[in-house]
Amino acid sequence: MKELSTKQKQILDFITKFIQERDYPPSVRDVAKGCGISSSSVAQYYLDVLERKGYIRRDREISRSIALVKSAAEFVTVPVLGTISAGQPIPVPSADTWVTTPEDTLRLPEELTRGLDRVYALRVKGTSMIDALIDDGDIVLMQQMNTAENGEMVAVWLRDEQEVTLKRIYFEPGRICLKPANRFMEPIYQRPDNVEIQGKVVAVIRQV
Repeated sequence: MKELSTKQKQILDFITKFIQERDYPPSVRDVAKGCGISSSSVAQYYLDVLERKGYIRRDREISRSIALVKSAAEFVTVPVLGTISAGQPIPVPSADTWVTTPEDTLRLPEELTRGLDRVYALRVKGTSMIDALIDDGDIVLMQQMNTAENGEMVAVWLRDEQEVTLKRIYFEPGRICLKPANRFMEPIYQRPDNVEIQGKVVAVIRQV
C-alpha cells in the first residue's frame, strides 16, 4: 500500500465510517459533502487516487460502488517520527523529541506491524544496512523498547554525541559493537553507558 496524504486519509476514514454506520457505500456527492470538498469533480479526483493506491475499488457503471479493499480493522496508523542514519550517525534535535513528535503518519496493513504495540516509522538515510536489504530512502518500522538481543537491528541514541543511528547491536565485554550490514563499512564501538536503545526493526517498507 502506498502512503496517503492527510486529505486522502480523511476521505478513506470517512468512507470506512460511512459503510460501517449504513451498510452501504457513500456516493461521490456524499464524500464531497462529508469531507468538506468543494465539488464532486474534486472528490472524484481523490477517489481515483485512492483506487490507484489500492485502498478502494469501484464499478463506474454503478453510482454507489465504492468498496474498501480491506476493512478498517485490518489497518493501523503508524507515526513517522523522522529520519535515521544508516551510515554515520547524524544529529537529531534531542533524545526526547526525536521519538515523540510525529512529522507524518502511515496507514498500513495490520500484518506489517504483526499486532505489536508502540510501533513507529523512521525514514532511512544512508546505505550502511544495504546488505540487510535496507536502502537509502526506505522506511523502517520500529517497536519502541530499550533492550535487544545480539544481532538485532536497532535504533540507538549515542548520549555523548547527541546522535542516533541504525545498526545491528552486539554486546561485548566492556563495550557495545554497532555493526553495519555493509561489507565496506567499519563497526562503531561504544561504551555501554553511552548507548541507549530506542527500538528494534520489525519491518521494512522499500521505496521503488
